[in-house]
Amino acid sequence: MRSAEVSRKTGETDIRIELNIDGTGDSDIDTGIGFFDHMLTAFSKHGNFDLTVKASGDLVVDDHHLIEDTGIVLGQAFAEALGDKAGIARFGEARIPMDEALASVALDLGGRSYLVLDAEFMSAKVGEFSTQMVRHFFESVIQNSKTNMHASVYGDNDHHKIEALFKAFAYAMRRATVIEGEGIKSTKGSL
Repeated sequence: MRSAEVSRKTGETDIRIELNIDGTGDSDIDTGIGFFDHMLTAFSKHGNFDLTVKASGDLVVDDHHLIEDTGIVLGQAFAEALGDKAGIARFGEARIPMDEALASVALDLGGRSYLVLDAEFMSAKVGEFSTQMVRHFFESVIQNSKTNMHASVYGDNDHHKIEALFKAFAYAMRRATVIEGEGIKSTKGSL
């Protein structure tokens, strides 16, 4: 089973994540930020990843540390669960509409971290979730999972745009992590 349990405890946050890549989309998410919980639940459901996230932190300051550290731990969980990445498809992409919004994600689990994100938001927050944390969350996941991701979204409603991005990320990750064979998809022989 491709799974991982990863924890991170600092003076600002306490994060514990359990991830099963070969799951059914079951989730148990509690970060203290309602909209973030909703996004992680959508990610789990649409990626068919079983995901437990228990996160607490200095929300009295703002949501930055908790969202960043959750991204770090989620990225580490994917890296651990994928191991040497033998047999995975490696590449994944998805285009997901949500009403007037359309998100596109293409990614490569090839071992090099790079994020290109074309997304602008009109609101400072959706619920208690700071929209500027969208980029930072994905940067944290991408750096710690050693993923290259190109993503974009357009639309008029920030809730729709962010949700479409999380769902597109889920579908792209599902497609990239699926087992297609036995070898490593690289001319180098390793990822």
